[in-house]
Amino acid sequence: MVDYIVVGAGSAGCVLANRLSADPHATVAVLEAGGKDRNMFIKMPAGYLALMKSGALDWGYHTEPEPHMDGRVMFWPRGKVLGGSSAVNGMVYIRGHASDYDMWAQLGNRGWSYDDCMPYFKRSEGRETGASDYHGGDGPLLTSRMAAITHPLTKAWLEAGLQGGFPMTDDFNGAQQEGFGPVDSTIAGNQRASAARCYLHPVMNRPNLQVITNALASRVLIEHGRAVGVEYLKGGRVHTMRAEREVILSGGAINSPQLLQLSGIGEGDHLLSVGVKPVHELKGVGHNLQDHLAAGVKQFCTQPISFLPHTRPIGATKALLQYMLTKTGPATSHGLEAMAFVKSRPEIIAPDLQYFFVLLIYDDHGRKITNEHGFMAYFNLARPESRGTIMIRSNDPRQHPAIQPNYLEAREDVRVMRDGIRTGRQILAQKAFDPYRGEEYGPGRQATSDADIDAYVRQTAETIYHPVGTCKMGSDPMAVVDDHLRVHGVEGLRVADASIMPRLVSGNTNAPTIMIAEKAADMILDRPSLAPFRAPAARAASGVGLRH
Repeated sequence: MVDYIVVGAGSAGCVLANRLSADPHATVAVLEAGGKDRNMFIKMPAGYLALMKSGALDWGYHTEPEPHMDGRVMFWPRGKVLGGSSAVNGMVYIRGHASDYDMWAQLGNRGWSYDDCMPYFKRSEGRETGASDYHGGDGPLLTSRMAAITHPLTKAWLEAGLQGGFPMTDDFNGAQQEGFGPVDSTIAGNQRASAARCYLHPVMNRPNLQVITNALASRVLIEHGRAVGVEYLKGGRVHTMRAEREVILSGGAINSPQLLQLSGIGEGDHLLSVGVKPVHELKGVGHNLQDHLAAGVKQFCTQPISFLPHTRPIGATKALLQYMLTKTGPATSHGLEAMAFVKSRPEIIAPDLQYFFVLLIYDDHGRKITNEHGFMAYFNLARPESRGTIMIRSNDPRQHPAIQPNYLEAREDVRVMRDGIRTGRQILAQKAFDPYRGEEYGPGRQATSDADIDAYVRQTAETIYHPVGTCKMGSDPMAVVDDHLRVHGVEGLRVADASIMPRLVSGNTNAPTIMIAEKAADMILDRPSLAPFRAPAARAASGVGLRH
């Protein structure tokens, strides 16, 4: 018997393990389906490509055939290890736009506006250069920025933004998200700053905290309308652990709804159809799935200055040895120096396209690298309208659920992706790229019509690893948790991870997930919320407001 059981030691679960066990009078157990984070490629920032290729720390998820993507079955990478996806991701630190969180509050979720969430972003962050108006300096999550942008292609990217008439920004997490600018990263001391490194490992020796790896949660135990424990599989046996206070699900947008459904919480008719006895009718479980769909304008480079040599066997071996011996060299970086957030239409309130400037050409999540020098304006649809589902196929927790994102179901998503290709071409056509621009590899110069571009997107676009929303927060009939993240109709049970987002934020989801868990910890411990954020007066007076 423990006070709290946290299911999942990913980005959210590591935060909760740290914050809940800080009370010496509370006992906390964390169940993680994956193993320990000892793989050397986790620490090495450039190692995420090797992890993607090997799949050694991955759940191995794939979607159902996608009806609006030419029936493709798409690979959905998710981390299965201490730290979860924060141990295998691209380490980009982005919070999203202020209006994302204000929309959460507008939907009726009290305490989740941008001003309410910002103090928790700041509390979580340990920025290398110290605290500032928009950043925290002494939080557990270590963030940094390269001292200067040095690569000639990245310099061309920023110059092309200016030449194209786009705004510039010095901080995507500050007063202005829109524009071209440098990338913040969860990298510190030339090592990945995963949630496990930052939140879990520093407290692993606390006597009131136990972390159980290779433990697959199979069912939440419900008695008289209250969650009282968790059943899990480990070592070929079924184990049971009971919770005195609460069970908190932090498995993410796939595993949290899956576990609820396995526990009899969801759509009753569906549960019966797969052999699960309904315990509590909650129709929204597994619905409202949202994700960022990504595609790229891919350009050959006329000069041999891309990152291609570092991906070839000799170059990769040299970089690995240099990193292992000195913690220096190309393997200390994830390869992203600059990005951009752009509006597809000038009248919208916030950017709906997010661009990563990649110094390489690849396909299939980097598992297929084009063997020629090149670069990509790789972008994602930041605010998708399409909605999908996560639904269990059987009562066997080892069987993956059916993942149906329904990419491009919404006509507006098709338009924005098309505009993303055209805007990417516009950027790469600027004078700054004249010394480097070769033939367009993708979509290719022959793809000019709307139909051509749409076909290219359907055939090549992939997830960029930001699924959310399947246990959404709210008070409507399809909501799963309330604004304190308590599962509607079941006592002692919460969900605290990316699945609670009612709408996907316009940016990477690791930092927002950590913020959610920071805020959840105060709710679970019944502590007052942090005082709301107030934008600096100078910024507000300048007209560069957070809501613009």
